[in-house]
Amino acid sequence: MHILEAVILLMTLVVFSNVVDHFIPAVPVSLIQGVLGLGAALVMRVTIPLETDWFLLLFIAPLLFNDGRRFPKRELWKLRGPILANAIVLVFLTTILGGFLFHLIIPTMPFSVSFALAAILSPTDPVAVQSISKRAKLPEGILHIVSGESLINDASGLIAFKYAVAATVTGVFSIKSAAIDFIYISIVGFVSGIVIIALILMMENWLYRQGINDVIFSTVLQVTTPFVVYLVTEEFFHASGVIAVVAAGIIFHFYGTAPDRSQPELKLVSEKTWDIIIYTLNGIVFLILGIELPLATTNVIQNNKINTFAALGISFVAWLILLAIRVFWIYTYQAVSSLRSRKIKSLKTKQMPTFKAALLAGLSGVRGAVTMAGVLSIPMTIDGGSPFPSRSLALFVAAGVIIISLVVATITLPLISEDKAPLLTRANATDDSDDLNPNSSDTDEDTHYISEDEARVYIMKLAVQRIEEERRPSNQKEAFDLILDYQFLIRRLELKLQDKKEMDSIISDELALRRVALRGERAAVQQLFDDQKISRQAFLIANAKLQRLENQMVRSIGHKIKLGHGTARNFVKLRNRIALWIIRQKTDEDISDELSLIQREEAKAAISALSAYFARDDIDNQRFDSQSVYHLIVHYRNQIELAKDHSQKQIQDQAMNYQNLRIKALAAEREGVQVLLEQGNIDWAMAAHLRQYINYSETVLIMDYQNQ
Repeated sequence: MHILEAVILLMTLVVFSNVVDHFIPAVPVSLIQGVLGLGAALVMRVTIPLETDWFLLLFIAPLLFNDGRRFPKRELWKLRGPILANAIVLVFLTTILGGFLFHLIIPTMPFSVSFALAAILSPTDPVAVQSISKRAKLPEGILHIVSGESLINDASGLIAFKYAVAATVTGVFSIKSAAIDFIYISIVGFVSGIVIIALILMMENWLYRQGINDVIFSTVLQVTTPFVVYLVTEEFFHASGVIAVVAAGIIFHFYGTAPDRSQPELKLVSEKTWDIIIYTLNGIVFLILGIELPLATTNVIQNNKINTFAALGISFVAWLILLAIRVFWIYTYQAVSSLRSRKIKSLKTKQMPTFKAALLAGLSGVRGAVTMAGVLSIPMTIDGGSPFPSRSLALFVAAGVIIISLVVATITLPLISEDKAPLLTRANATDDSDDLNPNSSDTDEDTHYISEDEARVYIMKLAVQRIEEERRPSNQKEAFDLILDYQFLIRRLELKLQDKKEMDSIISDELALRRVALRGERAAVQQLFDDQKISRQAFLIANAKLQRLENQMVRSIGHKIKLGHGTARNFVKLRNRIALWIIRQKTDEDISDELSLIQREEAKAAISALSAYFARDDIDNQRFDSQSVYHLIVHYRNQIELAKDHSQKQIQDQAMNYQNLRIKALAAEREGVQVLLEQGNIDWAMAAHLRQYINYSETVLIMDYQNQ
C-alpha cells in the first residue's frame, strides 16, 4: 500500500474508532483502534514497515513533548523522587530480575535475549496510560507518578534493550561501557533538550519584538519544535532524543508562554492545534500496534516446534512477573518514603503504604506501541550469519504482554479504583486547574453542586429573558430567531435531565400540541383557498408541506428534539426547499407572494388554535411542559416575521440587530455564571468551564461579523 493511501486509511480508522467508542463507551478507544488495526492487517492485508527510529521521531517525540508541556508543574516537582525512581531504577530492576526469570520459564532463550525482552517490556506506554486512566478514576498521586515515569522510562528501557541486543549480536558485553554510555546519553540528551528549547524560545521572543507575531507562524513553530529537538539531539549529539523532547516540553511549560499574555489568540489556536495533532497521533499509534500484531505472532503460530498455547501461557506468566516486580517495587518505595515522612504531621497518614495503591500503580503500567516498535527492530541475524536466537518467540511474548496488560487494566482498574468517572490526565490537565479554585482544598464535603447541564439551562434561560426584554417591533424577527436557537438547546438539555418516564410524557404532550397546531394550519390554508386568496398551485404546495410535516412528526419528533437545531434541522430545511423549488419550476406563474401569505396565516392560525385548546375546560394546562409550549409559540411567531417582505437595507439591519441581541444574551449568560458561583451552586472549575464556552461563542460571533 502506498504511503498516501495508508495515511488516508489510518485517518479514516481513527475517526471511525471514536464513533464506535461513542456507542460502546465501556471499551477504551485504544482497544477499539487495536482491533481495527488488526482487522485491516488480516482483511485488507495492510502492512506498515515499522522502524524504531522514524516511529520515535514521528509519534513519540510530539506526544512526549506535549505531555511534558502539559504536566502539572507542582506535581512534577513534588513527585520528582518516585517518578525518577520508577523511570530509571525500576526499569533496570525489571531488566535484570525480569531477564533472569524469563530465562527460567524459557530455558531455550539465551540470557542476553531474555534481558533484551525484559528491557523492552519495562517502559510503560504514555498513550496507553492516558487511555486507561480515562476509564478509571485513579488516585491523583498514582496517576501523576505513572504518567510522569512514562515520560522518561522510554529512554532508559530503549537503552537497556539496545545493549542487550548488541550483546546477543556480537557476543560481547561491557557493563562499564554500557554505564558510561547511559550516563552520556541521558545527561547530554537532557542538556541538549534544555539548550535547544531555550534557543527556540529566545528566537521566538526576538521575532515577537521585531513584529513577527503572526499566530499561524507561531503555532507552526511550536508544532515543529519537538521534531527539531529530537533530530538535533540524535544526529548531532548522539544522545537520547526522547529525554531531550521531554526536557524541552517541561521547560516550554515553565517559560514558553510569556508572549501569549499579549496574544490570547495564539494560546487558543496553538492549544487546539495540539489537541488535533495528539488526537490523531494517539489513534494512529494503536492502529499501527494492531497492524503489527500478525507480523509479531505469525512465525510462532506457524512454527511446529513451538506450541502456540504454550507461548500464550508464557506471555501471561511474563506479564505476571512484570506486574509482581512493579507492585513490589512501588510498595517498598512507599514504605521507605513513609518512614522518612512520618515526622511531618500532615503526611503522617496520607503517605502510609497500601497494597491497593501499589496494585493500582502496577496495573496502570500498561505496555504499548513503544514496546512493539522496539521489539520489531530486533535484527534477523547475528554476527556470523546465524539467525537471531528466539526472535519469533520474543516478538510473540512482547505482543502478548501488550494485549494482556491493556485488557487486564481495562477490566480490573474500574473495579478496584475508587470511582469509574473519567479523569483528566497529564495530556489534558494543566497546572492552572488547581488555581481556578483557591478554596478547593477546603471545600466542604457536604456541598452539593448542580450539574453542568443544569447550570447551562439556567444561564440560557437568563439569556432568553434578556432577549425578551430587548425585543422591539424593529428587531422581532431577530429576537425570535435567537430565542428559537436557545430553545432548541434548552430543550435538548432538559430532556437529558429527565428520566425516561418523564421524557416520554413530555414528548407525548408535545406531539398532541403539534397536532392541534397542524389542524389550525390546515384550516387556515383551506380558508384562504375557499376565499380565493390563493391559487390552486399554492394550495397544493401548502397541503403537501403540511402532509410531510405530519408524516415526519410522529416518527422523528424525539430525534429532532435530541439533535437540536443542528444537522437534522438544516437537512430538513434543505430538503423542503428543494421540494418547493421543484414544484415552483412546474408552475408557470409567480406564487411567492401567495406562499408568504400562507406562511403568515398558517402561523397565526396555529397560535389561535393553541390558545383555544388551552382555554378549554377539559384541558389541564398544568400538565404541559412550559418549555414545550413556549417553544411552539416562538416557532410560529418567528414564521410570521419570516413571511414579511424585507428589503436589502432591512436585511443588513437585521444582521446588526442579531449581533447586538447575541452580545446582550452572552452578557446575561456571564451574569448567570457569576450568580451561580456566588450562591454556591457551582465551583470555580465549573464556572471557568462555563465562561470558556461563552468566550468561544463570543469569538465565533466576532468571526461571523468580520466575515460579513
